[in-house]
Amino acid sequence: MFPVIDANGTARERGRIHGERAKPRVARSVATYARLFAYCGIDWREARLRGSAFRDAIGALGGDLVEEIEGIAEGSGRQVEEILALNARTEILPPTFPGDPHPNWREIDAGNRASGVPDWGECTALAVHPRASAPGGTLLAQNWDWLGSQREALILLRAGQADAPAYLTLTEAGMLAKIGFNEHGFGVCLNILRSSADGERAGTPVHPLLRALLGCRDVDEAVEKASALSFGASSNVLCADAAGDAANLEFSPAGLQVLRGEGGTLCHTNHFLSAAGERGQSVLAPSLSSVPRLARARALIETRGRIGVAELQQILRDESDGLMSICRRPDPSLPEEARVESVASVIMELSARRMHVAPGVPSLVDYEPVSLAAAVPA
Repeated sequence: MFPVIDANGTARERGRIHGERAKPRVARSVATYARLFAYCGIDWREARLRGSAFRDAIGALGGDLVEEIEGIAEGSGRQVEEILALNARTEILPPTFPGDPHPNWREIDAGNRASGVPDWGECTALAVHPRASAPGGTLLAQNWDWLGSQREALILLRAGQADAPAYLTLTEAGMLAKIGFNEHGFGVCLNILRSSADGERAGTPVHPLLRALLGCRDVDEAVEKASALSFGASSNVLCADAAGDAANLEFSPAGLQVLRGEGGTLCHTNHFLSAAGERGQSVLAPSLSSVPRLARARALIETRGRIGVAELQQILRDESDGLMSICRRPDPSLPEEARVESVASVIMELSARRMHVAPGVPSLVDYEPVSLAAAVPA
């Protein structure tokens, strides 16, 4: 299982605890993304400069998020600019990733390593309404498909705050949040999207946004918060709450589109489902298999009857389409920098405030429960 880090106190104190206890994993995140940016033609120095440009946008989200980032830097012994680059990694990566590498990527990577940086389309998400749920509560689940090497950088961060909801998130060390839920039973999942307008202007980075959304009570509050923001890159946040509401928040430089399902379930992969989003959709890399994964997830969830944790585990372990499946094993024919696999899998019981985590390709490992209870202030 991934390390569980309990962090309480002020934003800076929580960040410092995160950085200290996950120091080797923060270093792993830096190594992974330095190499990945090099693959796209961006050296680590340039990535740090680009990450720094998001400081004000992150600060505008509130919640002392910049102070938390500064704490992570202090605790891990990294520069603040490095932690900002990690938290803006989605926005720094070009919309063409994972396409062909930059022609000079090996030279850039070698330059990174010489300067002291070490060497080294994601996700199927599902929400189940209480009326379709076997346990009778809202379920939210995701396979996180990304670079297998980054599995060694993952942590479970369980944070208690005096003036905001406690939360539990599976995230990459050095990053504020990713998949998770809070003490109100509101949860978030993430699907990276790509539009042709990504990168043309600055905007709110998605990983700090996920952390900010974990301060919401319900889906309506999350929609209101996201509607007030502008974005420089594209993503989808599938969110749900314990009362049974769920929504896909598709955002891009063109704006926010909110999609709610008519049935008892809601799914999303890595392409736009809204008409407005589709108009700006970047060419989908064949290796992401987004369209067939979505069709398969919908077919499986619609034929399972009432859905519980066991049924979601079966769906997230599905390998019926080989290397293009919901449960993804790495394709050895691809370069390591574009070799996507199911790094981890998460199922959240929002009413029970409990998460089930598979710390690897879910067909190969067991799911283990993790509760939020330890982080909720007395």
